[in-house]
Amino acid sequence: WLVIDRKVYDISHFYRRHPGGARLLDSHAGQDATDAFVAFHVNKVLVSKYLKPLQIGELAPDQPSIEPTKNEMLVKDFRELCATVERMGLLEPNQLFFFLLLAHILLLDAAAWLILFYFGTSLLPFVFSLLLLTISQVQASWLQHDLGHLSVFRKTKWNHLLHKFVMCHLIGASAKWWTLLHSQHHAKPNCFHKDPDIDMHPFLFTLGKKFSVEVIPLENKLKRASCLCKLLGLHSFFHSSGSKRKNTCPTTTNTNTSS
Repeated sequence: WLVIDRKVYDISHFYRRHPGGARLLDSHAGQDATDAFVAFHVNKVLVSKYLKPLQIGELAPDQPSIEPTKNEMLVKDFRELCATVERMGLLEPNQLFFFLLLAHILLLDAAAWLILFYFGTSLLPFVFSLLLLTISQVQASWLQHDLGHLSVFRKTKWNHLLHKFVMCHLIGASAKWWTLLHSQHHAKPNCFHKDPDIDMHPFLFTLGKKFSVEVIPLENKLKRASCLCKLLGLHSFFHSSGSKRKNTCPTTTNTNTSS
């Protein structure tokens, strides 16, 4: 289960069918995923149709939705800052800039191959062509990054189409592969074992302090299972009659949903 806007959802079966990948939902299991949900979903009306059958309850009025490990004031300030930035229009893209950037990349690509075609593969033309291709590929990687974030066009479809063109045809990599990994990175940035960008052996690429890790002890995993059972009306089955484990589940009010 996870919480979005104080509503509790059972994702035990849905997470494998999640378009953004199962690992993305798994990293938020048992947590409040409101900020991640808002950041990743452009068309929230459409997504709400898929969420409604998964809802199994709501947090009680006296139950805080912010994770106890997070600073409540910082979370509220961050959400207020995001809302202010959007109201000011600072996230509105300049489509002329992106068009000129794409034209710039295509011209560099064409120039690099024309140099080899007309001047051959001797040392000087080869080095100059390599320089142009390197600049082109670096610029293309950042362009596909913005397209992958759906931040160039207002319509998601056009972002996806151009992202596939730049990533697959100009760079020669999988757009879907990049999107899945990069979404996991932004879901849990710089968190070892959850952020694939740093999911490597720490002795090879790090200096100083160790990576931050979300540690979930076995006791907390059992608490999560207990919470889900309680929300589904199976609390008495999960706890034996002699159990005296403290209840740390979120207090919820049941919601009738149709599957």
